[in-house]
Amino acid sequence: MRAVIVDCAIYRDGRRTDGPADFSDALDEARAEGDAFLWLGLHEPTEKEFGMVSSEFGLHPLAVEDALTAHQRPKLEVYDDSLFVVLKPVAYESETDTVTTGELMVFIGDSFVVTVRHGEGAALSVVRQRLEAEPEVLKHGPTSVLYAISDAIVDHYIEVAVELQVDLEELEAEVFAPDSGGRGTSSASGTPTAARIYGFKRQVLEFRRASGPLAAPMARLASAGVPFVHQRSQPFFRDVNDHLLHANEQVEGLDRLLTDILSAHLAQMGVRQNDDMRKISAWAAMAAVPTLIAGIYGMNFRHMPELGTVWGYPAVLCLMIALIIGLHRTFKRRGWL
Repeated sequence: MRAVIVDCAIYRDGRRTDGPADFSDALDEARAEGDAFLWLGLHEPTEKEFGMVSSEFGLHPLAVEDALTAHQRPKLEVYDDSLFVVLKPVAYESETDTVTTGELMVFIGDSFVVTVRHGEGAALSVVRQRLEAEPEVLKHGPTSVLYAISDAIVDHYIEVAVELQVDLEELEAEVFAPDSGGRGTSSASGTPTAARIYGFKRQVLEFRRASGPLAAPMARLASAGVPFVHQRSQPFFRDVNDHLLHANEQVEGLDRLLTDILSAHLAQMGVRQNDDMRKISAWAAMAAVPTLIAGIYGMNFRHMPELGTVWGYPAVLCLMIALIIGLHRTFKRRGWL
């Protein structure tokens, strides 16, 4: 059990204090004092391990099932004895242009907070340290933990959106570069440009799956009447909700930008193909003129004009060359070559 417990501490009046090593005894002590609460952090517990926690804290079976199964949408569920919140932190690897998501479940109840983390990202040690440095916030009880976690995750949304924006602007500049010529392959990576754009769209979609559904739970927490949430916490959650709306607007802007880049790239490819077809048609027209004349004089009829004249053969050759030069200049003037 100790392998999955990241941290376990009792907080009194906004400050961390020593308590029993066993989380069951620590919970009893926190509830006995009234103004204290227990924060238990877990990382990927098994069903048996989390069963010990859920039975001690009185967690609802449906929430326990969601916490163990993972792969949940961000949501807020209110049960008789606890409040259950699902959050999805995101991370961005700029080298591989990949957005990865984790999962973080938060249980809030009578004098306790239980956090269950899935994945390697979204470690809560930094959040815990920051909260412990701000006792005025931490003294508001379990609600302050939910606020700090939500605030950290949403702030990171904005950071990831900015990183995506930078990479997408680089891709946009590459697509619209004067020397790109509507090429279908990225000069930097050798990957087809359309494939890179579609890859970015998949990453933005993964981002939207994490940030979009969180809007409703944050709006609900920012309003009054949510059980187990401190009555004075609404301004804090409204601030988180504002940041989340800003992050969602950035994500929607990224998606629109990707659509515009893809449309522009496909339009460039169409123009490039039209130019190629015009060039091919021009060269085919220039090849068709001498082919037509040679075909006429190659029909082997006995009585044909100029067959018996000395100057007939060079005259036809000169006519072919003159026609080809004339067509070449005409096509060049019109921009077909």
